[in-house]
Amino acid sequence: METGQSHPSYHDGQGNGSALLLTIGYGSKRTSEEFVDLLQRYGVKYLTDVRTKPFSRFRPEYSKDALAATLRRHGIAYIYMGDTLGGLPDDPTCYTDGKVDYCKVRDRVWFEQGLARLENGWHGGHRIAIMCAELEPNRCHRSKLIGEALVARGIAVGHIDEHGAVITHEAAMTRITGGQGVLFGADYTSRRTYRFGTDEEPN
Repeated sequence: METGQSHPSYHDGQGNGSALLLTIGYGSKRTSEEFVDLLQRYGVKYLTDVRTKPFSRFRPEYSKDALAATLRRHGIAYIYMGDTLGGLPDDPTCYTDGKVDYCKVRDRVWFEQGLARLENGWHGGHRIAIMCAELEPNRCHRSKLIGEALVARGIAVGHIDEHGAVITHEAAMTRITGGQGVLFGADYTSRRTYRFGTDEEPN
């Protein structure tokens, strides 16, 4: 498969039948109906919310309680993990010059605990998607931080992009690197700087 192509199926492509661990976002355009339709299309049964603050003033339908209720009506479980996998950690030592330093986050015990929980679910055969606010996966910590860490553990990751297609993790990272290659352990940070304790979700 060429870099940038969507995955032909919701599997890791290695012939062992393991489901991809997916990621998804909503941005300003994706409706909650479209969001649920995509989860159902790809057979997701567990949605893991990795927003540090799972609330939205501008998209209240994506706030924690409202989203959980919507998913429940469609037979999808909602799991909150922004406390361990969120992109705006409450540990001030994870910031460098106002940006979230993903190398520092990866070294924290709580982040490892969150990854282990996802890994256990994936190995258990559960169809999981992790969600954050950004529509495009390459603009979000779910690719640069969580996706990179999962792939390094041997987990097959796919990203539901802004068009609703599942692209490979390599394709998502190529969008960031401009085709210069992906190196595990690269010094990725959030794109923007943040005042510690902000309500904004990082990207």
